[in-house]
Amino acid sequence: MRTNHNPLAVVRNLGILAHVDAGKTTVTERILFATGTTHKRGEVHDGTTVTDFDPQERDRGITIFAAAVSCAWDGHRINLIDTPGHVDFADEVERALRVLDGAVAVFDAVAGVEPQSESVWRQADRHGVPRIAFVNKMDRAGADLDVAVASIRERLHPAPLVVQLPIGSEDAFTGVVDLVRMRAQRWADGDALEEAPVPDDLRDEALARRRALEEAVAELHPGALEEFCATGTLGERTLSSALRDLTRDGEGVVVLCGSAYRNRGVEPLLDAVVAYLPSPLGVPPVRGSHEGGQRERPADPAAPPAALAFKVHATPTGRLTYLRIYSGTIQKGDTLWDASARRTERVGRILRVQADRHAPLDRAVAGDIVAVVGLKSARAGSTLCAPDAPLVLEPPGVPEPVVSVAVESRRAGDTDRLASGLARLTEEDPSLVVRTDRETGQTVLSGMGELHLEVAVEKLRRDLGLEVNVGRPRVGYRETVARGVSGLVFRHVKQDGGAGQFAHVVLDVEPYEEGGFDFRSAVVGGRVPQEYVRAVEAGCRDALAEGPLGGHPVTGLRVTLTDGATHVKDSSDTAFRTAGRLGLREALRACAMVLLEPVVEVTVTVPEDAVGGVLGDLAARRGRVTGSVTRAGAAVVTATVPLAELFGYATRLRSRTQGRGTFTARPTGYAPAPVATPVR
Repeated sequence: MRTNHNPLAVVRNLGILAHVDAGKTTVTERILFATGTTHKRGEVHDGTTVTDFDPQERDRGITIFAAAVSCAWDGHRINLIDTPGHVDFADEVERALRVLDGAVAVFDAVAGVEPQSESVWRQADRHGVPRIAFVNKMDRAGADLDVAVASIRERLHPAPLVVQLPIGSEDAFTGVVDLVRMRAQRWADGDALEEAPVPDDLRDEALARRRALEEAVAELHPGALEEFCATGTLGERTLSSALRDLTRDGEGVVVLCGSAYRNRGVEPLLDAVVAYLPSPLGVPPVRGSHEGGQRERPADPAAPPAALAFKVHATPTGRLTYLRIYSGTIQKGDTLWDASARRTERVGRILRVQADRHAPLDRAVAGDIVAVVGLKSARAGSTLCAPDAPLVLEPPGVPEPVVSVAVESRRAGDTDRLASGLARLTEEDPSLVVRTDRETGQTVLSGMGELHLEVAVEKLRRDLGLEVNVGRPRVGYRETVARGVSGLVFRHVKQDGGAGQFAHVVLDVEPYEEGGFDFRSAVVGGRVPQEYVRAVEAGCRDALAEGPLGGHPVTGLRVTLTDGATHVKDSSDTAFRTAGRLGLREALRACAMVLLEPVVEVTVTVPEDAVGGVLGDLAARRGRVTGSVTRAGAAVVTATVPLAELFGYATRLRSRTQGRGTFTARPTGYAPAPVATPVR
């Protein structure tokens, strides 16, 4: 058992990231088993896993909600979050990554880097989360560590630093050679790990790979390069230290391999987590803002408390708010300041989370990930801090929903219950949006995909016992400017007794290739004061909510205020904001507008004899095939397809391939929609 003067040095906060079906949940289960946290290995296909505890997760066989667990290994405490792999639940991954110090990216040894693997990797890049890679399913037919590593190098662009050599392949995979310590590690039939010298038949290959690892590390690490040039080799201590530095700086990614299902490779993975991923002390101090200035808080239990809420879960026994504590100490009964809602909150109870089970704690300190009971208003993204030391931490980003359905209760008396149920859904999942359609009066639920909305509606039915009617899914269109207008003059004059309103603006509108909205002022001579220029910009942003084609949000345009005039008495911020809003609406009606629809990259995996039918079906769905490869006897087809054409595709694919075909999709942006595409 290792000891350290600072308890935070033996804490690891990490997530398990991967494409759906790469084995994240099985890796988590084997970690819990290897650390003695559980005494029986749960299986996804049996619905007996610890982290997939929700009934829908067990029914569907996938992770839907990020689940936190805690375990101990080699004197270290590991707080682990098992994240979803399906693209519809990417927001769960985003919120988890916001509070993690490190991650294990799991890859399929046959498929290598898959589309959602790449997406979650990019998410981790944005948050600067250090990672190690675990190539799973080495026991599968067609498994190849070198091919998987090549896909990591080509598609993810870090320097893969392979620290293991497999012993055996496919069904004969029995262990690995640790290239850092040059020891063989095998798992016997009883799953016990046995260490031994490197076998003679693997020694030459192991030495060659160790040499390649040393050269790769020396190229990236100045300290290692110095020793390598002086001695021609790297010692175990120097190599381990350099691997740790490269992992934490993001210059390289340590790659291990194994078969989680067969319980092979888990202990070395845990050793790598402890050795290479940072503790809360190994990451930069958290930065927040207060009164316009930037502040830092160290990971110190004695500092003023600062915590970020990243998940809210309503249970039958109360509301749980999951917190990552960045600094200070929080005790049961403490009063905290919700800097986002600007109100005080009282901590009723503090719980150590073990998926759906909880153990009470008297206090939580910097570096902890815990759940608290008693918070009334805190939402995902809220900052909780000391009332006398306020701080606002940057919340996780929330993606824009792309699919909508109309929902209504079947029984007239359940309308209020439906409204409260939808409010609870959006409280737990910020990527869900509820609104009322102004034309039809229907309640519209929007989310990240068809499955996302299916899961949300099923929660209403199961958790609240509501009978709900659901309309056909609709995608979220956008509108953009294809050809702009110049010199559009708009005068807003209102006189109805008392102070009037006067604003005169001249606008140029043009396409903006970078997307989004860009506002500029070219007014000279002070004809429009600066405060009114800001009001015009705010009014223009108001006008972007509904475009002229079908009332969809407008994007991809630049507006330039070129001239204007004021009245000595009747001009005001309100008048110029109104002029900006109405003026831009009039300008958009004069522009040539284009309707945009969301498109996704689809990866379809089917038997080779079914490729023809799948390609024809994709073409009928306005799909554009971008690639096709054969991998382990199956064809993998990638295509760009409008999201609107994918509704019901899973059922169609299963029928075309006798249940043997699978597909995944990830958003890639927007593209012009055909003129005949319905927009309402």
